Amino acid sequence: MHHSPHSFHIPVMGTGFTIDTPLRVAKYGISSVISLVDDVLIEQVRKVYCEKYGEPYEEINGRDPDARARRITAYLNLVERLVRQQVEAVQASPFEKGSDITRYYEMLPETPLKASYREMLATSEPAERRQKQEMLRREAVPGSIDVNIMTKVDRDAYVNGERLAPEFGDAMAALRGYANSTLCSSVVLSAGINQRLYTYIAAFGDFLPGEEHEIKKKIVLKVSDYRSALVQGKFLAKRGLWVSEYRIESGLNCGGHAFPTEGHLLGPVLEEFKEKRQELIEILHPIYSKALASRGAPVPDVDHGVRITAQGGIGTALENAFLLTYYRLDGTGWGTPFLLVPEVTNVDPAHLDKLLSATNGDVCLSDSSPLGIPFWNLRTSASEEARRQRIVEGKPGSACPKGFAALNTEFTEIPVCPASRGYVKRKLDHLAEQNLSTEQLASARESVLAKACICHDLAGGTMLKYDLSPTATPAICCGPNVLNFRRLATLEEMVAHIYGRLSLIANAERPHMFIKELMLYVDYLREEKRKFSLKLSARTPEYFQKFKRNLIAGIEYYRCLACQFIEEQRSRFLEDLKALQNEVERMPLPDVA
Repeated sequence: MHHSPHSFHIPVMGTGFTIDTPLRVAKYGISSVISLVDDVLIEQVRKVYCEKYGEPYEEINGRDPDARARRITAYLNLVERLVRQQVEAVQASPFEKGSDITRYYEMLPETPLKASYREMLATSEPAERRQKQEMLRREAVPGSIDVNIMTKVDRDAYVNGERLAPEFGDAMAALRGYANSTLCSSVVLSAGINQRLYTYIAAFGDFLPGEEHEIKKKIVLKVSDYRSALVQGKFLAKRGLWVSEYRIESGLNCGGHAFPTEGHLLGPVLEEFKEKRQELIEILHPIYSKALASRGAPVPDVDHGVRITAQGGIGTALENAFLLTYYRLDGTGWGTPFLLVPEVTNVDPAHLDKLLSATNGDVCLSDSSPLGIPFWNLRTSASEEARRQRIVEGKPGSACPKGFAALNTEFTEIPVCPASRGYVKRKLDHLAEQNLSTEQLASARESVLAKACICHDLAGGTMLKYDLSPTATPAICCGPNVLNFRRLATLEEMVAHIYGRLSLIANAERPHMFIKELMLYVDYLREEKRKFSLKLSARTPEYFQKFKRNLIAGIEYYRCLACQFIEEQRSRFLEDLKALQNEVERMPLPDVA
């Protein structure tokens, strides 16, 4: 497994936005992540690429045995094969303007490898220049083709009303599909612990160390705080599984599903990881070694080490560099800005225009997700327009064509999706029978009707791009950071923006990423308080007081941190911090009895 020469990666976005991103960026050494949620889309995209590259294609029908896992394996093997061919072509290309190998090296950050490239360019003696070029060709390694499994999306499989064995559940079948592939990369596990899935991982040898102690398929945990990392890391270590990377994501300042903490802000969370990184390894490695020994597997003499990365709302090269240097991170994730890079992600032209013209009110943290998790959504998307139109026509809810979020058993024995037409009707009828006030009923109805068919519509951009469904209604799961960018960019331009060679920021009033996250947490606390006052929340007064304490502690941390900022950033940062502190302190919250 080669390590990417870049200090950033492109995280998973939706089910379709990054479904084939590795085929656009891996050859340039950039790592990216494919979602494994939608095997229907995966099979359709596999067919597209088989036809494009003259690869044999034999359909794996959804009714075939173990179809989900087999579809995923077949697609990932195809991607791995095509990327390998692309890299060979890059390595064979001439060092001249516009060639792939020149693009590869021009995009690199300022590293020893980039310095070697500059040395080659400055070398005039032909034999020495050729020798340097050959070395550079060998060093042009691909980015990682990683995959994401959202652990909560683990619908059980049914045939003729009978539930199949757990390993045929969606998350476990996806894991098996990846495990059986030829990839040497990482699986990114997000959305918290799933015990049956985590236990199942140990059934596959690629996740265990080999004779040389290398791990062919690595585990990456997406977490929002240190405690979650430790709990999940221990659970996996006890099964002989090592977490190679902890990918820390802002609880709110991200795209797609958001996992808000109890007011723990990103800066203090990163500080805790910085302080406890070695402690984390020292806690987990003995547990891991003991588990390996008990199953007769090779036990590494030294620990595998741990990568710590962060993502969520990073917008400028200054912020990116600060995260890498001050918190000693191994990398950062840039998601939402890449939605505006058409050569990298799948967004149709109409929705690119909508993203470019979006205002604050258009990008919102919504109740749209059937999983009951806060979800960043573009209000002006075709998916949202279609959802509102169905309500106007008196037919709220979706036909639920894919059902990946069919996890609710409130009214049925076999789980259904809370965005489906049948569930929405039952739920609205049920609410009408409850003894709710006018305000309570309106708020509860609004939340039910907000549920969107995201497991289908997040594939809409890909469906339109490849003419798989001309009537697709895309959903867009951009984070609020998209509002700071106002034009489309090339891959080179976005990479140059990340590394500080140019700036694509169009919003001069954009707050620092830490301030933006704090703003979002203040808004979130206010909204949770509203639900509590309407008796539509299971929160307790203790929750609100703890949340407030954590925010105040985070503000104090940032006040001290500001001395690390450059002068022009510091004064504005401290002003914003003071204003938000006043807002938090003045906010009336439920009292603990």
